[in-house]
Amino acid sequence: MADENTTTPRRDPIKNTVGNSAAQKRRQHAVSVGKERREALFRTKRLCRVGVSSEMDVPDDSDMMIEEEQSILEAQTSSAVEELKLALAFQGKGAVQKKVNALRELRRLLSKSEFPPIETAIKSGAIPLLAQCLSFGSQDEQLLEAAWCLTNIGAGQSEETRALLPALPLLIAHIGEKSSVPVAEQCAWALGNVAGEGEELRHILLSQGALLPLAKMMLPNKGSTVRTAAWALSNLIKGPDPKAATELIKIDGVVDAILRHLSKSDDELVTEIAWVVVYLSALSTVATSVLVKSDLLQLLVQRLASSNSLQLLIPVLRSLGNLIAGDAYSTNVVLVPGYEITDNIIHALSKCLNSEHRVLKKEAAWVLSNIAAGSIAHKQLIYKSEAVPLLIQLLSTSTFDIKKEVAYVVGNLCVAPAEGSGRSSLIFDHLVAFVRSGCLRGFIDLVRSADIEAARLGLQFMELVLTGMPNGEGQKLVEKEDGIDAMERFQFPENEDLRNMANQLVDKYFGEDYGLDE
Repeated sequence: MADENTTTPRRDPIKNTVGNSAAQKRRQHAVSVGKERREALFRTKRLCRVGVSSEMDVPDDSDMMIEEEQSILEAQTSSAVEELKLALAFQGKGAVQKKVNALRELRRLLSKSEFPPIETAIKSGAIPLLAQCLSFGSQDEQLLEAAWCLTNIGAGQSEETRALLPALPLLIAHIGEKSSVPVAEQCAWALGNVAGEGEELRHILLSQGALLPLAKMMLPNKGSTVRTAAWALSNLIKGPDPKAATELIKIDGVVDAILRHLSKSDDELVTEIAWVVVYLSALSTVATSVLVKSDLLQLLVQRLASSNSLQLLIPVLRSLGNLIAGDAYSTNVVLVPGYEITDNIIHALSKCLNSEHRVLKKEAAWVLSNIAAGSIAHKQLIYKSEAVPLLIQLLSTSTFDIKKEVAYVVGNLCVAPAEGSGRSSLIFDHLVAFVRSGCLRGFIDLVRSADIEAARLGLQFMELVLTGMPNGEGQKLVEKEDGIDAMERFQFPENEDLRNMANQLVDKYFGEDYGLDE
C-alpha cells in the first residue's frame, strides 16, 4: 500500500498493496483492537469481591453485597480508616487481631458497592496505613487484607490508581517466592490493576522489578495463581515499548509454561495465557521468532477448532494472526501447504467466519488476510477452501469493519508477490472468479467510505479490475456498478494521493474528458 503521505501522481499497477506492506499496521491492530471500551474495562482493571484463594480462611461477605446510600458508605469508609489508624497505634494485647479486623472492615466497604468509596478512602489517609500493614514480618491474614484493599483502590480512576505509588515496592516484594500463595496472588492482582492504568505506571513497575517475580508466578501448575499472574503480565507488557515483552520471553521456563498451560482444560486459564501471547507476538520480534519455533501454533489451532468461548477465541485468533504476520519466513516455515496444521488453520478460520459473533468474523478475516499476503501456494490454499464462499458473502452483507478485513483477504488473493522488478502480477483466475461472483460492488462501497485506508483498498481493487479483466469487461463492470461516480468523489478531497489515483483511473479508462459536459 502506498505511503499515505506520498504525492507522486503516477502509480504503478497494484503491488502487494492489498496486505503485505500493511503488515506493520496489522500488527498494531492486534493490540489497538484490544482497547475497545467494554473489553478494556474488564481486561485492564478488576475489583476483587471474593477471596483469591481457598487456602486461607477469609470470611465470605457476599451477603453484605447490597447497595447503600453513597453518603452512608463514605461515612463508614472514613470511620473505617480512622479505626485502622487507631489499630496501628495500639500496642496492647490483641493488637494483631485489632488490625486485621479494621482492615477487614475497610476491605468490605471497598468490595461491596458497584462504585466503591475509593476517593473517600484515599482522602482519609488509607494508602500510607495500608502500606504500613504490608511491613515484613506481618501475619499473612493482615498482608492479605491490606493487599486486597489496595487491589480495589487500584481498580479506580486514574488518579486513584496512581495513589498506590508509595505501596508498589512492598506489593512487588510480596509476590516473591517467600510469600504465601494467597498473599502473592492478591499482590499480583493489585499490580495488575496498576499496570492496566497506562504506560507511565507500567514503566515504574518494570523499573522496580515487577516483571521477573510475576513471570515466576506463572511457571507452576497452580490454576488461580497462574491466571492472576498471566493477567497482570499481559497488562505489564502490553506496550507500546517492546522491551518488556522481549525480556519476558527470555526468562527461563516461560515458553514451556505457556505451552503447558495452553494445553489445559481450564478455559479461563487458557484465555489469560493467550492474552500474554497476543502481546508477546504483537510487540517483540524476538518473542515471535521463539514462539513460531515451538508447538504454540498447533495448540492455538486446536483451541480455535474446539472451543466455543468468545472470550477465549478472540486472543487465540489475535495470537495466530500476529505469529503469521511476523515475517514471510515464519509464515512459509510454519504454514506449509499440504501439511495438516495449515489445513486445520484454514478450517478453523472458516468456522469463525461462519460464526454469529461479529468480532470473530472480523478477527478471522484479519488472520486470513495475513496468510493471503504470503506465497502463491498460500493464496491457492485459501482460494480452494471453504472460506471463499463465506468471504464473498461477507463482502456483500457484513458491516463495514468486517467488510474491510474481508477486502484485504480477497485483494491479496488476486495478486502474486512482487519479484525482482518490484511489481506484482495478477492471479488472473482468482480475479475473474471474484469479480464474476459480485465482489466488485463491495469494493466500490469501500471507495465511497470516509475511511482513507478502506477507500484506497477499494480503488486498488478497481484498478485490478480495469487492468486485468479481459476484453474491456472491467470498464463496463465498473461503470455498471457506479464505480465512476465513486471515483469522482475523490476529485476534490483533502487526500492528494487518493485524488491523483482516482483521477488517473478515470482519465486512463474512461477518457480525460469524461463527465465534463455535465
